[in-house]
Amino acid sequence: MSESPVLSPKIHLLPDLLISQIAAGEVVERPASVLKELLENALDAGSSTIQIQLEEGGVKLIRVSDDGCGIAQDELALALTRHATSKIASLDDLERVATLGFRGEALASVAAVARVTLTSRQTRSAHAWRLSPETHATPEPAALLAGSVVEMRDLYYNTPARRKFLKSEATEFAHCAEAVKRIALAHPAVAFTLSHNGRVSLHLAKSDARGRAGAILGDDFLAESRPVDTGIGPGIRVFGQCALPAHSRARSDAQYCYVNGRFVRDKLLSHALREAYQDMLHGSRFPAYCVFLEIDPSTVDVNVHPAKTEVRFRDGRAVHQFVFHAVQRTLASSLASELGMPSANQDSTSFAVQATVDHTTRPTFSSAPRPSFANWAPRQESLRVSESAVSSYFDLAQSAQSTPANGGEAPPLGYALAQLHGIYILAQNAQGLIVVDMHAAHERILYEKLKNALDGQQVAMQTLLIPAVFAAEALDVAAAEEHAETFHKLGFDLAPMGPAQLVVRAVPALLQAADPAALACSLLGELREHGITQMMAARRNELLATMACHGAVRARRLLSIPEMNALLRQMEETERADQCNHGRPTWTQVSVAELDRLFLRGR
Repeated sequence: MSESPVLSPKIHLLPDLLISQIAAGEVVERPASVLKELLENALDAGSSTIQIQLEEGGVKLIRVSDDGCGIAQDELALALTRHATSKIASLDDLERVATLGFRGEALASVAAVARVTLTSRQTRSAHAWRLSPETHATPEPAALLAGSVVEMRDLYYNTPARRKFLKSEATEFAHCAEAVKRIALAHPAVAFTLSHNGRVSLHLAKSDARGRAGAILGDDFLAESRPVDTGIGPGIRVFGQCALPAHSRARSDAQYCYVNGRFVRDKLLSHALREAYQDMLHGSRFPAYCVFLEIDPSTVDVNVHPAKTEVRFRDGRAVHQFVFHAVQRTLASSLASELGMPSANQDSTSFAVQATVDHTTRPTFSSAPRPSFANWAPRQESLRVSESAVSSYFDLAQSAQSTPANGGEAPPLGYALAQLHGIYILAQNAQGLIVVDMHAAHERILYEKLKNALDGQQVAMQTLLIPAVFAAEALDVAAAEEHAETFHKLGFDLAPMGPAQLVVRAVPALLQAADPAALACSLLGELREHGITQMMAARRNELLATMACHGAVRARRLLSIPEMNALLRQMEETERADQCNHGRPTWTQVSVAELDRLFLRGR
């Protein structure tokens, strides 16, 4: 028995309503999508105050009221028609889009899946006009002082299958609130009020960019961030706030990136920003930032994604490098510039050797001899409290309050007072008390010096008085012999001593206080895991960070006052000295005012 041929359905035109509903599937994902489109229209109309009212997470009602330029009576119906817009008229306009909206699809798409009422009044109109959601409705006179009111009710009332995919009321409202925050961050001169089920949940007064960022991201974000503002002529500029690595988060929920005032999720920009933080952030943490890129509209294509959240740059590499270097330079600024103070004008001897101090201006904590950093050996230090030590302490406290001999200002991190539990350095500066994590700070200093030395192919080597011999696997012995030249570039003289032994005859001079065998083992471990090419390219900074960690001063090591001051001076001269290579803060400031509040002074 022969099978009957399968007849294909006839090709036919889709009805207009179905076309609009299909388009709505791309634009209207949830209530927050509707709200975003309505807010963009309000901003394009030149509004200075926008009020948003939601009910049931925006599913039952979204009402957006603005004081913009309004819509003419004879254009109300056209505003709800697909591909009708006042924002572009030619391909040239499309290639230089300067407005948030431009396709003429948003209102029509929303009207296809919800009941939309549009009320508007232009400045010189005698009264407002209202267009109801009924079919074939015509505008009717209405009461409205100025601007427009767009009211959307019963989202997906005619497509119940789509409604089933919506989340809980609380979840949908959270997405709506986030949409308002994203848009409000880019438009600080516009006031926003958001209410949900009759209760105001967010009110943002008109402000400047910094004030708006503080209102949305919090004062903690502002306190722990640095301003970035870099431009090259009129063609490109990046500005905003970048949080310090210590303010990083477990999620990427505090990352706001804009192109010409439009919130975007762009992989190129995200990568540039992530790379700018790479030397200061642990791999599992996410930086926080609010960054705005202003660029010639003709060099960026915003007509890429239905929701307009993706862009394409004409010269993506140039944009990437511009943003990367701008943010990296901001994060790498010195402590002196951060505190608004001049750098220390005295030379700071390398922290790897014993620092020298003019004892006539900065008395040391005691006159007893102290160990040199050049030849530290693991040993236990005993603390002796004596009458002379107490006397020395009072001499030190008095000297810390005096001004430098040259009459200039004290350096940003001040002068060392003492060491706490062999972990923290306590110092006094003009603002109050400085607390430094000495291991984290020294780790950053060594890391930056190693990077600079390797970049300049000038890694100084320190020959060991007694070579360090240690047991090694046959593979490591072979690797040490094969890659001896590469190890030499890193400052190591590492060679086989036998079939199962290696000898370290020299280490980088910057790491002379570290355990030579442990350093060599970490180097071989990186080589075994990643290979020589990766280790010296993509993994280079991770390798140097590990080396710096091995070479940094360890906790419980007692330092002399000159050694502490040497560390403070080098911190002031080191880029990214605010945090160690893992993103932990290296120091903190406790002001005199904070101490006064703690002890209830002045009450």
